[in-house]
Amino acid sequence: MFNFGSEGEGKLKFDMDWKTWIAVGLSIVGLFIWQHYYMEEYRKFEAARRQHVLSQQIKQDEQVGEKVFPTPRVEAESPAKLESKLHFEPELLPQTETLTVKDAQYVFNNDTGGIEEVVLPLHLAENGEAVHLNRNRSMPIGAIGTRPGEALGGFEMEVLADQKVVTFTRTDPDGLRITKKFSVPDEKAKGERYVVRLDIQFTNQSSLPIQRLGYYVNAGSAAPIHSTDLPLYTRFDWYREGRMRSIDVNWFSPGQIPILGIQTRPAREIYTETTQNISWVAVTSQYFCTILTSLDKSGVSVWARRFDTKRSSDHPVYGIQGGLGVSGFELQPGQSTSIQFMIYAGPKELAALQALKGEQDAVMNFGWFGWVSEFLLWAMNRLHRVLGNYAGAIILLTILIKLALWPIQNHSTQSMRKMSLLAPKMQELRDKYKDNPQKMNEELMKLYKEYGINPFSGCLPLFIQIPIFFGFYSMLGVAIELRNASFLWIADLSQPDTVAHILGIPINLLPLIMTATMLWQIGITPKTGDPVQQRIFYFMPVLFLIFCYNYASALSLYWTTQNLFSIFQLYLTRNQPLPTLEKKSVVAKRALAEAKKSTKKSKSKTPRQL
Repeated sequence: MFNFGSEGEGKLKFDMDWKTWIAVGLSIVGLFIWQHYYMEEYRKFEAARRQHVLSQQIKQDEQVGEKVFPTPRVEAESPAKLESKLHFEPELLPQTETLTVKDAQYVFNNDTGGIEEVVLPLHLAENGEAVHLNRNRSMPIGAIGTRPGEALGGFEMEVLADQKVVTFTRTDPDGLRITKKFSVPDEKAKGERYVVRLDIQFTNQSSLPIQRLGYYVNAGSAAPIHSTDLPLYTRFDWYREGRMRSIDVNWFSPGQIPILGIQTRPAREIYTETTQNISWVAVTSQYFCTILTSLDKSGVSVWARRFDTKRSSDHPVYGIQGGLGVSGFELQPGQSTSIQFMIYAGPKELAALQALKGEQDAVMNFGWFGWVSEFLLWAMNRLHRVLGNYAGAIILLTILIKLALWPIQNHSTQSMRKMSLLAPKMQELRDKYKDNPQKMNEELMKLYKEYGINPFSGCLPLFIQIPIFFGFYSMLGVAIELRNASFLWIADLSQPDTVAHILGIPINLLPLIMTATMLWQIGITPKTGDPVQQRIFYFMPVLFLIFCYNYASALSLYWTTQNLFSIFQLYLTRNQPLPTLEKKSVVAKRALAEAKKSTKKSKSKTPRQL
């Protein structure tokens, strides 16, 4: 451990047990070996699974064709008639139409009657092109079907470009006319950025009653935009009565015990839930999302599936698609019914999502410390308005937080310096009761109480920093503002700052600098002599390196800044005189004597002096 000299000079002596250093070193090496082995085995497993799924899909496509467009059932019809309707699909020439507003372009498809893709010209993808949402998917946003993952085809399209309206119509053989109207709000409309309105109307044009058992309205798909986007952010979310449920693409993977390769459950093909009053569903990637909101909360079920984006030949990169189920109906001749939706397809901008109401901002998924993340995001954007640079905003925000915590950090350091003076007495107790740990702990607690020292005071600043760290962790991982924001050698603060590759392993410089500053800080921090606290301190750099290594470089920038500030603060504290170590009873007696002395002086004063 590290200790101050008994002479009180404030210098550190290094007397850490060599066995502890060996254990720490082996743990770190073993951790990286395990991670490398696990990733290799996982890639082999996924490659084999992908080949199996692909072969099964080819066989299925040969049997039933690439797309199925089922016709909704009518209660009174015979099985033969229903079978003839199953393959009903009017022959229409493929047609697309694009409506353009300031922040987005919407490409509509006449076949399945929906938004084929959304282009966001203000945001760049990995290859320098504009970001495309729902790209290369056969399931347009707003397409409807009678089963999860299926869509009705044969819609005719009518475009009113000047009004920013696209209408799709289809009439079933039994006389049910389906009309879908997409309205792109005026770009000047307040709180309507990246928003499209969808109205679906069902009209019975026949002379007989028509019944439908329900439809699924598709929310499209989401997939990683950048190769380093984390899979945990490719999710399907749905919201009901104040609570959001969520799964990511890993939910569909087979259960497996790491390293041993023992499968605990098979892969899952589809996710479904059935309940009432579902408000919205969403497909999300790390920085973008598509949200389908039922304006009358008429959703009764949800579904989601995973798909391979075919972006990499080495290992699969998965996307996710899903939708919202709505209740069925029965229409008399000439009767109509309609349902209304709002579609948000754009970046995860907190302000834009909050403007939509309905708790759509829950897709930010900030977690337990959401209020901390929201405050940090607000503060970062405020500072950016002043500085014009997001890296500068993060650095300044970190310094302001450290200044606010300065008194707590200073008190903790002084308490730890007192404990360093108590180290010889603590060692005597350990030697005396080395064969009786329970008695040793009791005597140590008595010693702490006798001198009025809190043995956990050194951990207090760290515990306070944990909510802030995880608040930053959650916020910086989805802050769209950081995409393509540069700093020094870092090209994009939302991505790891990879400077090279060695044997296929990325070399991310800033997390390594961050780890070095943590070790520096540990080296100059007064040690309490408590073995438990020392173990925590020794393993913290390893844990933070794992957390930050392949994460947004903005997180490493924040933690490196706070480390350097803490080091500066520690050096200032070390230059102060060493505190005196006195028993609590002595301090109390002295305080009592001073109080009596002060009272005696006040009584001896003349009325004129008073």
